[in-house]
Amino acid sequence: MAHSGIDHADRGLVTVFGGSGFIGTYLVQKLARAGYRVRVAVRRPDLAGHVRPLGAVGQVQPIQANLRYPDSVRRAVEGADIVVNLTGVLAEAGKQKFRAVHTMGAKTVAEASAAAGVSTLVHMSALGADKEAASAYARSKALGEEEVMKAFPKAVIVRPSIVFGPDDGFFNLFGTLARLSPVLPLIGGDTKFQPVYVGDVAEALFRAATGQVKTGQIYELGGPETETMKQLMQRLLKVIGRKRILLPIPFGLASLMGSVLGLLPWKLLTRDQVTQLQSDNVVSSEAVRQKRDIDAFDIEPAAMDAILPTYLWRFRKHGQFETRKTGSPATLDQQG
Repeated sequence: MAHSGIDHADRGLVTVFGGSGFIGTYLVQKLARAGYRVRVAVRRPDLAGHVRPLGAVGQVQPIQANLRYPDSVRRAVEGADIVVNLTGVLAEAGKQKFRAVHTMGAKTVAEASAAAGVSTLVHMSALGADKEAASAYARSKALGEEEVMKAFPKAVIVRPSIVFGPDDGFFNLFGTLARLSPVLPLIGGDTKFQPVYVGDVAEALFRAATGQVKTGQIYELGGPETETMKQLMQRLLKVIGRKRILLPIPFGLASLMGSVLGLLPWKLLTRDQVTQLQSDNVVSSEAVRQKRDIDAFDIEPAAMDAILPTYLWRFRKHGQFETRKTGSPATLDQQG
């Protein structure tokens, strides 16, 4: 049965690489509601069944593609009008190396899109992408942007800061730690971030994909607030109503910890992530001046205050039934 609000006109085919992930799920739903057919290209289609109900029956189809295998990428873009590449890894594991995914994978998608006559290519990078960066992650992202522009000069590249929302890997991680431990490690307490809401990032990607911004540009996306890592941790604790000790950890010690923790299968912390935490992650003044920020998409970004309580209630001592100091139950809008 079709969802209400879906436009039934066929506006064409969009291939979204990495479309079953945190940001991709929001984008796929927007595209389906606007009447596009969506091909969700992922390494494991058997784990992407949750995207099918985002559109009418048959409108959203997961297919197998791996950026390390050009033939699978070519098949994924065949017949597509628009291609969006959201693939990325936060930590290296097995063959999923930064260079393989962020640089060579980006090049493969861009070249295949150009060869297939795709009209629009949108590529998601990350704030802080820089060929001269100390972080291998940031360098691989910058080199990927270069390959994309070389193969597809009219591509739109989007660089978000930390993305927050119900399934994020940032506030949820620290919320879990706060529930389990009386102490929260604070690495890079003075490093600045500009967290941006997942719904706003998806909307920007949607507008880029549907030709609503100037092409051949790199856009930087940040939310309305710039806060240090310490301020973000304090904000989290306030929202979940818990008192925790914030223990500053020097970068040298954190890097040592990253060497050990990076060996674990769940990659809680890596040395490269510690390196990233030594640089601010905010929209550049140059991007603001040149109107290559979120304003270019005509989006009013959501504030953290409006969104965080809607999903972080689960980390309160009594979940959504947590009472305030007045003794009244938490409001309904905080139940997600």
